[in-house]
Amino acid sequence: MINYDEMTHLSIEVGKVLLEKKSTITTAESCTGGWIAKVITDIAGSSEYYHRGFVTYSNEAKHEMIGVDEQTLLKYGAVSEEVVLQMAKGALITANADFAVSVSGIAGPGGGSEEKPVGLVWFGFAMKTPTGIQTTAKHCIFSGSREQVRAESVIFSLKSILKEIINN
Repeated sequence: MINYDEMTHLSIEVGKVLLEKKSTITTAESCTGGWIAKVITDIAGSSEYYHRGFVTYSNEAKHEMIGVDEQTLLKYGAVSEEVVLQMAKGALITANADFAVSVSGIAGPGGGSEEKPVGLVWFGFAMKTPTGIQTTAKHCIFSGSREQVRAESVIFSLKSILKEIINN
């Protein structure tokens, strides 16, 4: 079951913290197809902290829109720590935002492998700091239908970015 109320609650909290810090956020999404951006912009007043996002479903889009290196995509694949870190940093720079979240995964039902199973999702986070851009990455393996994997990815993204914003 998809918890839309939790998504809304998290979006409101992310917005409140961004407004308090006078900061902005951008998104670079692959397997979630813009769902994180949708949830963020469902909140009235979100234009104060969300100006643009990127749906980079294909490798070509990741490279062209937010500068993910083609060699990184070839070497590690789109669903990797290396790619989501470049996605987050590229989105942050391109959107001139303070915080960025990126997501790339295998939502299923097919497309998985032993090394990268269905449900594997990588998340990248980037933020401006006084010394430059700081990036981190996390991954999860979710179970359930394609929609459940995508929904859990949205919730995990919002929870994680909320922690990153609060702690910086």
